[in-house]
Amino acid sequence: MYYFPEIVQVIAHEDFTVSVYFSDGKIVLYDIKPFLHTEVFSKISDINIFMESCTILNDTLAWDIVGDRNESKCIDIDPDTLYNLPESVERIA
Repeated sequence: MYYFPEIVQVIAHEDFTVSVYFSDGKIVLYDIKPFLHTEVFSKISDINIFMESCTILNDTLAWDIVGDRNESKCIDIDPDTLYNLPESVERIA
């Protein structure tokens, strides 16, 4: 049986990064800035949209850009990609 930790919390920051908390205690920092120029991610290039739509959908970090929690219309990041990032020091808000 393959165990993969669940994402239990995401916190967006004003520098276009997101702290991602996993159920096994691992915390990673995902930086979306390098992707904001692409067609898909340009939809969250406004800091207000980035901050307000950041959530967990499809069991991973996502942006609910439509605002209706529709998992097929969100922008999401593969959870394996997130978990394989180096562990981050927890940020203090």
